[in-house]
Amino acid sequence: MYEQEKIKPYNGLGEKGRLVERMFDSIAPTYDTLNHRLSLNIDKGWRKQAIKQLLPFAPKTVLDIATGTGDFAILAAQMLQPSRLVGVDISQRMMDIGQKKVAEAELQGIISFEKEDCLSLSFADETFDAVTAAFGIRNFQDLDRGLAEMCRVLKKGGHLSIVELTAPISAPMRWLFKVYSHTFLPLYGRLISKDKEAYRYLTATIEAFPQGDRMVNILRKAGFSKASYRRLTFGVCTMYFATK
Repeated sequence: MYEQEKIKPYNGLGEKGRLVERMFDSIAPTYDTLNHRLSLNIDKGWRKQAIKQLLPFAPKTVLDIATGTGDFAILAAQMLQPSRLVGVDISQRMMDIGQKKVAEAELQGIISFEKEDCLSLSFADETFDAVTAAFGIRNFQDLDRGLAEMCRVLKKGGHLSIVELTAPISAPMRWLFKVYSHTFLPLYGRLISKDKEAYRYLTATIEAFPQGDRMVNILRKAGFSKASYRRLTFGVCTMYFATK
C-alpha cells in the first residue's frame, strides 16, 4: 500500500472511495475557482502541456479519468478533436457542472460523462486510443489497480497522459511549497469551499504521492511498456507519459 492510499478525508471514518466522493460532491461548486486561484491559473498551462503529449498520435477515442468538472476533457476535445471523449468520475456533482460547461462549449456531440469507479471500469478491453488524467489519481484507494484498469481499456500502442500535483524536491521551492501548502492553501480552501477537511486532505496526498522514477516504475508494473516524466514549475506539478 502506498502512503497516500492510507490518507482519507473526514478523519478516515469510512471507506476511502466513498469519503472522496463525498468530499468532491461537497466542494464541487467552488472547485474550479479554487483550482485556478490557488495555482495562479498555472494549472491551465499544465493541462495544455499534458494534452500536447498526445497531439502527434491524433487519438480518435479518449477516456478522461477522474474528469471532475470537465476542464481537462473540454481542452482535450478542443486540441485533439477526437470523435468521442468520455469523462468518468465518482462525483456526480462535479460532472453535473462539467455538463453545463460542455454545453457552453458546444461539445455535447463529442464529450459524454459517466459515473464510474475508476478501479473497476465498465468499458471493454482495448476500447480507447488514449487515456488522460489530471490531478485525480492520487485520490485512488488502490493506485496499482486504477492504473491497471487504465492500461486494460487502452488499445495496444495507445498512450496515457497524466498530470499530477507533486511536492518539489529541491530547495528553496521545497520549503516555499511546504509553507504555502500547510498555511495559506488549507485556510483559503476552507474559507471559500466551507469544507474544513478537504484542502488539508489534498495537501497530505500531494506530499505522500509517489513521484518521478518511482511513479515510472509503478506505471510499468501496471502494464505499460514505456513510461517517462517531466517536472513542471519547479516540481510543483509532474507530467507522465506512457505507452501500452
